[in-house]
Parts: sequence; C-alpha cells; structure tokens
Amino acid sequence: MLDVVASLMSLFTLPVLLVCVVDDWFLRPRRQLRGTAAAPVDDPLLMKILYTLLPVLVVASFYSLMTAQRANFSLLLVVITLVSGVVWLIDHRLLAPRRVAAARAAGRDPANLETPGTVDYARSFFPIMAVLLIVRSFMFEPYRIPSDSMMPTLLDGDFILVNKYAYGLRLPVTQEKVLDVGAPQRGDVAVFRYPPDPGVNYVKRVVGLPGDLVEVRNDQLIINGKPVPLRQLGRYEDGCYQNMRLAEEEFDGRKHQVLHCLSSDPLAVPPLPACNRSILQGYICNESTAGINADSGDRIMQVPAGQYLMVGDNRDNSSDGRVWGFVDESLLVGKASLVWFNWDLQRSGGPNWSRIGTSIE
Repeated sequence: MLDVVASLMSLFTLPVLLVCVVDDWFLRPRRQLRGTAAAPVDDPLLMKILYTLLPVLVVASFYSLMTAQRANFSLLLVVITLVSGVVWLIDHRLLAPRRVAAARAAGRDPANLETPGTVDYARSFFPIMAVLLIVRSFMFEPYRIPSDSMMPTLLDGDFILVNKYAYGLRLPVTQEKVLDVGAPQRGDVAVFRYPPDPGVNYVKRVVGLPGDLVEVRNDQLIINGKPVPLRQLGRYEDGCYQNMRLAEEEFDGRKHQVLHCLSSDPLAVPPLPACNRSILQGYICNESTAGINADSGDRIMQVPAGQYLMVGDNRDNSSDGRVWGFVDESLLVGKASLVWFNWDLQRSGGPNWSRIGTSIE
C-alpha cells in the first residue's frame, strides 16, 4: 500500500516542482518588492499549498526510487548534481544581480530580499550530491534485497552495502572500467546487472569462475570434478518455509549456509497459515521423489572466458545462472559486504533490528 501511495505522489513531483521554480524565481521576488516590512505581500493560497507539498512529494519520489528495481541511481545522481550546480551558477551569475538591481531601483535594501527556496535547495544539494555521487560510484553503493533467493544469508528486505571497488572502478552511467583492482572469487556474494535486463540489479553467490566446469548434483556443487563440501545442519522452518534442509557450504575455507530440498517437484504451495508475510505462496520441502527423479536444480555448465556463474543460496527458490546463463565481467557492480538495515514491508512486525551490522559471508 505504501509503495502505491508513494508512486502516485511521485507522479506530481515534477509538475509541482516546475510551478514552484517559476514562481520562486520570477514572481515571488516581485511580490516581495511590492510589499513593505510592515505589510509584506503573502504568497497566494495555491502557492502556499504547493510549497508545503513539494518536500513531501520529493520524499515520496526518493522512496519510490529506493524501492524500484529498475531505477538508474547513477544517472539520477549525475543529473541532480549537474542540475543543482547549474541552478546555483545561473542564480549567482544572472538572477541574483538582477534581484539586487530591482531592489535598489525600488528603493529597497537587497539584503532584505529572500533567496529563492529552489536556489537555496540547489546550493545545499550540490556539494552533498557531488560527494554522494563520488562515494556511490567508486566506494559503496546501497542495495535492497527484493526476494528470498539468497536465504538464509540475505533476507527479503535487507538493505546492504556493496563494495564498488572490489572488482574494479567504473565510471557512473557508462559503467566503463577505469581501474582494474580485483576480480570475483568463488564464494563471494556479488551484485551485478541482470544479463537479460541490465537495468535491474541482482545479487547471487559466485560459484563458477571463467573456465570452470560446474556441476550441480542434488544441490551440491562439483567444480572441476571436485565436490564443494556441504555439511547438513538439520531442518529449517520459519512458517513460510517448512521442512527445508539447512546446510553449511565451504569455498576455500570460507563457510556460509544454504537452503535446499532434494526434490524434482516444485516447492510452491498455497499460502501457509503460519507465514507472517503477505506473499502469494509458501514453500514445503517434499522429498518423496528423492533418489527416483533428478533434482530440479541439477545442471552441468562450462563457464566461458570473461564470465561468471552466479547461483542463489536458496537453491530451490532462486532464478539464477542455472536458468538464464552467465554474467559477463562488464556487468559486475560490486561485492556485498554488510547488512545495514532490514525492513520487509510484506512481513509483519516492522524492522528486523537484529540484522543491522550483519557481515555478509
């Protein structure tokens, strides 16, 4: 519901902003000059309403962008930085001198004229947006986990920090690599642009490097003929998932947990009564066909040069490289490093405070 309201409000942001800019730059200064200190001329009622609504609409727009999967934040930051810088420069070089001249011609003290609010915003935003653009492009980028595909390592609603320099520095918008710093290692949790639709970011675990022969057999990875250690820890249940296998996987001494089910049958079932999320389905592990039919996730894949195989930790509920193929090196965004917040709006109970500060292994 909140997403829908924010999306609807964001539709009005640009027209309201344009009206406020025109009034703020050209009409409001004239109203101020017509008034006096004892009898100032108020803004029209409509403009008072629009000026009050504008910050709310801007917040709604930012929320919509934060929760959208297709938002191009790099382009957005570049545009905001450039626009705020240009607005500040135009006012400093052109509009401010005209306001001063008009005030003096009217016998008024220019110091008593208010700076247009949009210019004040631009002057405040420009250095902040410039720093944010540099940090987000070359150091750390926030990303929100939108699905269960990386359970139990990452949960739907986790907000994570992505290390942008781990796999090389890239220019914003164009994504052209300008400095080769490092490369993904097996076991890394990586964020990348989804190969079938690069406008969407995905997060999965790196399981295959260029040239690797990767086999998935009964949810166990076999890389270049060597099985990756997979130690069973017991069963996993959280109300939405029932009877799943919880296991510990190890890549070169680095351990993490995975969920899986030895079944050739789909896991999705109607909503479960104990599930505390407003999702359309639940997941029950039914292993009645285990050992009879091949597991639904079984694959054998040869990783091409310059590409990587990405697989989710939730092995039986993940759309990953086993379905849509490999990730080219040019699509890499960075390495997931830390959970800094969690709030799944589909899950009851509000934010999960225990997730804050969780290191991503």
